Amino acid sequence: MMAELNPAAQIAEAAQQVASKRNRLLSTPALVMITLFGIGPLILILIYSFLKAAPYGGVEWKFSTDAYLNFLFQRDIFDDTLQFSPDYLYIYARSIGFALITTIVCLFIGFPTAYFMATREPAQRNWWVLLITIPFWSNLLVRTLAIMFIIRDEGLINHILIWAHVIDKPITMLYTNGAILIGLLYSYLPFMILPLYSSIEKMDFRLVEAGHDLYANKRQVLWRVIIPLAKPGIIAGCLLVFIPAIGAYVTPLILGGGTHLLIGDLIAQQFGSGRNWPLGSAQALILMAAVLVALFFYVRNTTGKMTHG
Repeated sequence: MMAELNPAAQIAEAAQQVASKRNRLLSTPALVMITLFGIGPLILILIYSFLKAAPYGGVEWKFSTDAYLNFLFQRDIFDDTLQFSPDYLYIYARSIGFALITTIVCLFIGFPTAYFMATREPAQRNWWVLLITIPFWSNLLVRTLAIMFIIRDEGLINHILIWAHVIDKPITMLYTNGAILIGLLYSYLPFMILPLYSSIEKMDFRLVEAGHDLYANKRQVLWRVIIPLAKPGIIAGCLLVFIPAIGAYVTPLILGGGTHLLIGDLIAQQFGSGRNWPLGSAQALILMAAVLVALFFYVRNTTGKMTHG
C-alpha cells in the first residue's frame, strides 16, 4: 500500500515544486521594480546621510555624522562648539500636529460618510464611490491650485460672502494654517472614506438589529457594535491619511505660501537651495524612522485590544 502511495506523493511534490518555481518567476518583475525604485533609493539616501556635503550641492565621499549632529545642534562660528538648536524639532512637531488634526477631522467626516454610503441600496453604492474617487482623476497640483483660487481674497468664498452682505471686505484665508489644513483635508479625505466604506460594507447589519432588539440605544450600538466591527477600516484609513499628510509638500508650499514650513518643504530645501544633501537625507530618514516606530506601537496596541476585545 505504501509503495502505491509513494508515486502519487512524488507526483504531488513535483507539482508543488513546479508551482513554486512558477510563482517565483512571476513575482520576479515585481521584486526587481521594488528593489530598483523602492529599496535602492532608500539605501542611497542612507549612504548620503553619512557623507559630507559638497560646497555646491551633491556629496563628498568622506564618512561624516555631521548631518545627524546638525539636526539637533549648530556649530558656533567662532569657537566651533556645538549648541542645541530645536528649530528642526519645531518644524517636525508642527508637521505632526497638522497630520494628526487632518487624520482626526478626516475620521469624523469620513466615518458617517462611509456609513451612509454602505447603507444605501447596492445599485447606488457604486455611484457614491465614483463621486468620492472623482478628485483622483486630476493631478494633486491642479486640485491644490483650485482650492487656492477658491479661498483667495478675490476667490469664490469671499465673493459669495460679500454678495450676501455677510462681510464688508475679503477675509484672508490664503497663506494661513487654516488654508493648509483645508488643502490637506481635501487631498486625503478619500483615503479615509474608502477603507471605512469597504469595512462597513462587509459588516453584518443583523448585529446592529440585534443590539437594538436588546434595548441598546443608538450611541451604545455605535460604540459597542459598529465601531468595533469597523476597526480594521478605521486603522487603515488613519494610516493612509497620517503617513502622506506628515510629509506633504505641494499643499503646504502653495496654500501656505512658503511661510509655514513643514517637513516636506524642509527636506526639499536641503536638496535645492540649501545644497546640503546629507542633511536632507538624514531628515528624511529620521522622519521615516519616527513614523515606523510610532506605527509599530500603534498597530501592536490596537491589534492587542482588538484581540482581547
